[in-house]
Amino acid sequence: MSWLKYLPNAITIARILAMIPLVWLMLEMQYEYAFYLAIAAGFSDMLDGFLAKTFGWEGWLGGVLDPLADKFMMLCCFLVFAVQGLIPNWLLILVLARDVVIVLGATFYHFTIVKVKMAKPSMLSKINTALQILLIVVVLSHQSIYQFKPLIIEYLIYLVTLFTVASGLHYVYYWGGKAIIEKEK
Repeated sequence: MSWLKYLPNAITIARILAMIPLVWLMLEMQYEYAFYLAIAAGFSDMLDGFLAKTFGWEGWLGGVLDPLADKFMMLCCFLVFAVQGLIPNWLLILVLARDVVIVLGATFYHFTIVKVKMAKPSMLSKINTALQILLIVVVLSHQSIYQFKPLIIEYLIYLVTLFTVASGLHYVYYWGGKAIIEKEK
């Protein structure tokens, strides 16, 4: 039964692999199937987290794979949406730029200031992620099973923009402040 502790990581890896058919379905404009697959991926994200926390199966690998799976899914969906003209290109660039700045900043901090463990996301970042996922689900739904008013999608795009910028600036401010304090020591 000791193999069960690997179940959350197996679910996460399956979620990463599910991006291949998800992107294919989106490119083929099979949005209804893509919608259901995205919902299943979201459910698997909740399930692997629940299992890891409930049974104490949390580990370094899961702590790295889980946020990577989330980012991979969101970036793949945003990329396809931008290519298909379903979201503005500037939103894809903004979302990608935020993540690049955070990763480069964390790498710089880790190797030049002090080694850090995987940090928990800020509340702003959690809200940003939730809004990005909501936008993905709404756009997939709009293209398939339920037509939203365009104004709702537009407002959601601007909310994602606001929280993407705010959470990115928060990380720069927080970790920049920590870097200054560490350098002064």
